[in-house]
Amino acid sequence: MRIAQRAQRVQPFYVMEVAKAAADLAAQAGPQDRSMIYLNIGEPDFTAPPLVQQAAQRAIQAGRSQYTQATGLPALRRAISGWYGTRFGLDIAPARIVVTAGASAALQLACLALVEAGDEILMPDPSYPCNRQFVQAAEGRAVLLPCGPAERFQLSAAQVQQAWEPATRGVLLASPSNPTGTSIARSELEAIARLVRERQGITLVDEIYLGLGFDDAYGHSALGLPDGLGEQVISINSFSKYFNMTGWRLGWLVLPPALVPVVERLAQNLFICPSTIAQHAALACFEAESLAEYERRRAEFRARRDYFIPELNRLGLTVPVQPDGAFYAWADVSQLCARWGIPPQGAEPDQGGSWALSFELMRRCQLATTPGRDFGVAEPGRYLRFSTANAMEQLREAVARLEQAL
Repeated sequence: MRIAQRAQRVQPFYVMEVAKAAADLAAQAGPQDRSMIYLNIGEPDFTAPPLVQQAAQRAIQAGRSQYTQATGLPALRRAISGWYGTRFGLDIAPARIVVTAGASAALQLACLALVEAGDEILMPDPSYPCNRQFVQAAEGRAVLLPCGPAERFQLSAAQVQQAWEPATRGVLLASPSNPTGTSIARSELEAIARLVRERQGITLVDEIYLGLGFDDAYGHSALGLPDGLGEQVISINSFSKYFNMTGWRLGWLVLPPALVPVVERLAQNLFICPSTIAQHAALACFEAESLAEYERRRAEFRARRDYFIPELNRLGLTVPVQPDGAFYAWADVSQLCARWGIPPQGAEPDQGGSWALSFELMRRCQLATTPGRDFGVAEPGRYLRFSTANAMEQLREAVARLEQAL
C-alpha cells in the first residue's frame, strides 16, 4: 500500500513514546516497588467541575445531541465573548468566534484556510511539536528559529524581520508556551504583529494556556493589541487547560470577520460540528460558581509552580526562565547528564542528552518526564520538561526521589 508523502513527513510524537515506556516499566513493578510518578503529560489533574458535568448529563437526558451549526452553539459563542470581556476587558464580537473540535481542529482549520503549498511559517524553537505538523499538513513548511533564555524562549520582532523571506507567510506563536510556560512581552508581541501586517502576512497565536497566567505583565491576549492589530490576529484557544476539559475535545478560534465564512465552510466539510454534548456542558463553565472554582484551581497551579521550580533549581536542574503561566518547568539538565556520565545528544536523537536522562529517571526514580526531543532541533538534548499539573503531594515525592538519586 502506498502511503501519502504528507503522512510520511509527520514525525512521531515522542512524548507518547516515552509515556508508553513509562507505562511498561510501571507494569513490571512488584507490589513492594514504588509507583511511577507521571510528570510527563500536560494534562490538569482536575476534571470538569460539577456544574459542567451536570450540564452534560442534562443535555443527554433531554436528547440535545443533534448537530449544531458548524461554528458552534450561538449561546456558547456569546458566553466565550462575555468571558473575554470580564476576564481581559476585551469586546470580542460573538460572530468572530468559531467553536471547534478542540484546539487541534482550530489549528487545522486556520492552517488550511491560510497556508498554501510552499508557504513558510516562522515559529520559535522550542515549541509544541503538533503545531508544526498542522502547518505541514497544509503543505506549508515550519521554519524554527532558535530562542534561548535571553528571549524567554519566544520569538522577537528582530528575529522575525531577519528571517522573513519571499516564501514567508506569517508566524505561529504560543503565549504562554508549551514547553516553557513563558509568554511574549506585550510590546514584543505588538512589534511582531505590526511587522507581519506590514508584510501582509498572518499572525496566529496559540493562547490555550492564556487562562492559566500568573503574572499581570504577561497575562494578556493578542486580541487586545492596539491600532487594529488585534482584529487581524487569529487566536486559538481551548477548553482543555484552564477549563479542565481535556477529553471533551472542545476549542475555539477568534478570527478576523472576513475569515469566518471561509473557516465555516471548511468546518462544515471536515467536522460538521463540534461535539454537541460538550458544547452544552461548556456553557456551564461560565457560571459564577464554575469560574470561582477555576480561579481556585489557577491559584493551586501557581502554588505548585512556586514550590517545584525553586526545588529544581536547588537540585541543579536549573529552570533558566521562570514560567509566567501554564504548568511546565523547562529545566536545563546538562549538568546532571554530565554528573551521571550521560553524553550530550549526538546525531542520533535517541542517544544521550535529555532523552537518555528521561529513561534513567524512570529507572532510578520511577519518575516520568519529557525530553526536549519533541520540541525543537536547536538544543533538544539540553532540556527536560516537567509537568506541574500534578497534585502537590506528588510533586513533593518527586523532589524527594530526585534528591535521593542525586
